[in-house]
Amino acid sequence: MTDRTVVSPVPAAGGTAAPHPRRRRTSDLAKAFAPRNLTDTILAGYLPILIALVIIVLPLVWMILSSFKPAGEIVTLSPALLPQDPTLDNYGAVAARVPLLTVLGNSVVVTVVGAGIKVLLAVTTAYALVFIRVPGANLIFLGILVALMVPPEVSMLPNYLTVTALGGRNTLWGIILPGLGTAFGTFLLRQHFKALPKELFEAAELDGAGHGRKLFQIAVPVSVPAIATVALVTIVNEWNNFLWPLIIIDSPDKMTLPVGLNLLQSIESQTGSYGILMAGAVMVTVPVLVIFAALQRYVVAGLTQGAVK
Repeated sequence: MTDRTVVSPVPAAGGTAAPHPRRRRTSDLAKAFAPRNLTDTILAGYLPILIALVIIVLPLVWMILSSFKPAGEIVTLSPALLPQDPTLDNYGAVAARVPLLTVLGNSVVVTVVGAGIKVLLAVTTAYALVFIRVPGANLIFLGILVALMVPPEVSMLPNYLTVTALGGRNTLWGIILPGLGTAFGTFLLRQHFKALPKELFEAAELDGAGHGRKLFQIAVPVSVPAIATVALVTIVNEWNNFLWPLIIIDSPDKMTLPVGLNLLQSIESQTGSYGILMAGAVMVTVPVLVIFAALQRYVVAGLTQGAVK
């Protein structure tokens, strides 16, 4: 005869067994859809989610599916959501009309270099404002808050004159240079660093650690969610940046992907070209979605860290 060990549920406070998680979820669901709670559940829960899905997700899904449709399935009196005769011709047309590899490479360089420098500057600036006695630190932080409120379009004319005078017109560094500071990243990381336990840094200081070691061996490792959040926002902004590269770049071989694909709007002026425009929009959007999928688990944690002490 084989001995069988019976595992009894762990008693909760008060001596009763804690409910199984699945049973608890079923109970919560039954409670939410009880007649007395049904109206609140629909109006406060499901209805906002459905509205958000219709407003945000449906256009994105329509864009992706339309990029695989021939022109006759887009310009029609009875459109269907799914393509009836899927085709990759729209993507081929984009590659034929735009120097795709060139503009894609330019976007990758601008995004990687620009976002990398921005995140590094945000981390070091936020650390200095919190852990180094910088003269006028409060005034510097006030200036960062003011920068958050100023639209970037206000600085485009002085930036254009400055970059042009430095010889940065039609260059990739001319795209990167004016946006190297990130007020949002500095603000978010400063608030996060202020919430870190001071004992960690005091112990490291007693151990002889300097600011460089405290930054890269203590502050950065425990701040990965917050730094990933800043990196994600910065990467999205750099990748989608359109107005400044459009102003500073004239040469097609230096254009970034959003600006290069804007040429499709000028080349394809007929209604039958909607599928080609949709394919170009998908090429801009999909890389950002992939990056977001890779970093999304850090976003909520990064945005909430430092909010409560």
